[in-house]
Order: sequence, then C-alpha cells, then structure tokens
Amino acid sequence: MRQSTRLAKPFGLLAALAALSLVAVACAGGEEATAIAVAPAPPAVTEAASPAAPPGAFWVGIVAPSASDDWAFTQSMVDGVAALGETRPVAVDVTDGTFVVAEAEVALREYAEAGFDLVIAHGSQYGSTLQKIAAAFPDVSFAWGTASDTLGLPNVFAYTAASDQGGYVLGSIAAALTDSGTVGVVGPVEVGDAKLFVDGFVAGAAAEDAGVDVNVVYTESFSDVAKAAETAEAHVLLGADVMTGTAQMVVGAVGVAQRERAAWFATQTDQAALAPEIVVASQVYEWEVVLADIAALIDEGVVGGERYTLTLANGGLAIAFNEAYELPQRVRAVGEAAAAGIIAGTIEPLP
Repeated sequence: MRQSTRLAKPFGLLAALAALSLVAVACAGGEEATAIAVAPAPPAVTEAASPAAPPGAFWVGIVAPSASDDWAFTQSMVDGVAALGETRPVAVDVTDGTFVVAEAEVALREYAEAGFDLVIAHGSQYGSTLQKIAAAFPDVSFAWGTASDTLGLPNVFAYTAASDQGGYVLGSIAAALTDSGTVGVVGPVEVGDAKLFVDGFVAGAAAEDAGVDVNVVYTESFSDVAKAAETAEAHVLLGADVMTGTAQMVVGAVGVAQRERAAWFATQTDQAALAPEIVVASQVYEWEVVLADIAALIDEGVVGGERYTLTLANGGLAIAFNEAYELPQRVRAVGEAAAAGIIAGTIEPLP
C-alpha cells in the first residue's frame, strides 16, 4: 500500500475499495465493455437478491470510457463512489470500457430502467446520448462530466474539475525540481480537463522559473498507450528529466519515465503506487465531494439541476505527495505555497 500525504484531504481512496461492501465492480481492460453485475430490477428487489449490497444502499451505476483501474479518469470516479461509501451505505455497478457511445447508451438505459438512485455518465462524449435518455426517465437522477451543462434537464447534475489549479501547483514543483531545465508534457486530446491541466502546468512552471523549457505534445488520443510511450521517449531525447501527462494512456509514458528515472507528476488519481520511485506528486480528483452533495439532494427529492466544480478550496482537488519520493523540502514548499495562493485567491492559474 502506498504512503501519501495530501494538502487538502488526508485519506487514500484506493484502500477504500477493498474495505467497502460493494456490488461487484468490473475491471476490464482495453475498450471492451463489462457486463452489468447487478440484475436489472428496482433497487428494493435487487437488494433482497444481493446479500453483498448494504441494507438501505444508495445505488449508483457508472458508465465510463476506459477501465475501472486505468489509474486515471475512470478510476477517479470509481474511487470517488467508494469514498462516498465511507459515509453511507452504497452499492455500485460499473460498465467500463464503453468508449463507443452506442455501447454506453445501452448501459445508461439499463441502469435507468433498473431504477438506480444515480446514473453517472462519466465522459463528456456521452452528452447527446444522455440528453435523450434522461428526458425519457424524468424520475431518475443522472450526472455527467466533465461538463458544466445540465443539458436543460431538471434530472441531470453536471460536474467538472478546475484541473488547471493542481496543474499549476505541479508545474511549479516541476520547474523547481528539474536539473536539465527541460520538462515534457504528454497530453491526450486538447479538450476539457486535460487541456486545463496542461495549461495550468505550463503556467505554474513559467511562474516558478521562466527559463525552464516545457515541451507539450498532444497525442490526439486518450487511450493510445503506445503513442504516449513514444511521446515520452521523444521528450527524453530532448533532455526532459521531469514529465507529466493525463488520461488513461499515460501508463505508457510512466513506463518510459520509470526506465529513465525521470520524475513524474500525475493527475486525476494518485499514481504513486504505479511507480513509487519516480512519482513525485499527484493531483487527485476527489469526486466524493460532489457525490455527497448529489446524494443528499436526491434524498431530499431533488433529482438534478445543479452544477459542480472540483477546486483546491472546496477539497475536491487534492495534492498527494508521494512520501516514498525524496523531494527536497525547499521544492515541496514551492508547491505548498502555490496551492495556498490559489486557495486564498492571490494566484490565478489561468488569468
């Protein structure tokens, strides 16, 4: 089990998965969808038939584009639901690997027909499909992201992350840490929270040391592990001794960084356990901050209509330092000061 400390919240999420009494969470690799583990029946009926479900459980269905254990976007939401289960009984079922929107549509509809308390469409590409399905099931609560639009429907919650904030913090640390003066960024597609993170990282590095070269390359894919590895190889050839990246493809880049002993900065989930000798720190999406409020509103009969943004100030974003990495205190202090400035409002990552 990894050791980590956080600037915002003090507990790790991966450990929570093993401790919770959750309905089977399927973890599939690649782009292949996993079968829904919970029988498509109303929660009251399913609970009686599923001894693994806690009594009075809040039923959550997650549909996501990549594997549940992708060390990135999908895992961040699976971890968030698991953490929600530390405060209330939760039963969760995951249909992952649904990069193809048509496959996601089937799963979303099945969860809605089964009467789940909350159906999460964890991917901005699902917007048009979700709009159609949510309109057909007005009594079912849906959530989707990263997005700031509730699609004009009263039963849809929207959530996003101000990932530029953590990006800025990590970028400032990276600039203070590099010996070569060159930092490499492995970006996926230049949209959404991925672009925000990259832009924030570049801004943070420039604010700390304008003389550091930050080379950004977008692979134009969220899932191409080989292309991420090739991009990381190119950064190494350019002299990068520090790297970062985002999306599920980054495991390829982390492998290269690990081989070359280049420092790595992560986002979306805490990747310290993936490569403890090179991961310096991670920006972690604490989706349970959003989920707790959504669940409370659903308990009160509010089925949607709210928008949420994870930030450092509201605890939705956390900076997890890998204690196994020997980071000089003066360098760590740079990141801590940047985070404090963002929370206080004296630093704007992307003015």
